[in-house]
Amino acid sequence: MSKAKKPDQVVFNEATQRYDASLKPFATNVGAPSIQVNDTSSWKDRNVRKANKQIQAKYVELKAAYDQMVEELEYNTLVYNARYNFEPIVGETYHLYRDTHDAPFLSILTPDSNNFDYIGSFQLTSELLWKKVAH
Repeated sequence: MSKAKKPDQVVFNEATQRYDASLKPFATNVGAPSIQVNDTSSWKDRNVRKANKQIQAKYVELKAAYDQMVEELEYNTLVYNARYNFEPIVGETYHLYRDTHDAPFLSILTPDSNNFDYIGSFQLTSELLWKKVAH
C-alpha cells in the first residue's frame, strides 16, 4: 500500500519518514516571509578589489625582497670570487676594486686614498655574508 504524497506546505522527510520542519534553517510554513536572494554583486566587487589590492601589495613586497636577495647574492659572489691576500675580519669594512685586467680585488685601502677602479665597500657579517655598505 503506497502512501499519498503530502501537500507542499507539509514538511515531511520521505527518507526518514518524519516531520522535520523544526530542523530546517529556514521558515517552512505558508505564512513565513519569502526567501529573498540579495544582490551581492556590489559586495563581491568591492571585496574582490580589496583582496586584489592586498595580494598586489604583498606581491610587490615579496618581489622587492626577492630582488634584494638576488642583489645580495650577486655581491656576495663577487666579493668571495675577488682576489685578496688576507683573512677578512667579521664586522670590518673592505673595499672592492677592479685591476687593469678587469679582475676584482679586495683591499683595506679606502677609495679616497688611491686611484683604483672602485666597485663598492663591503662589510663581512657574522653570518659570513658580504653586505654592501656606503662609504
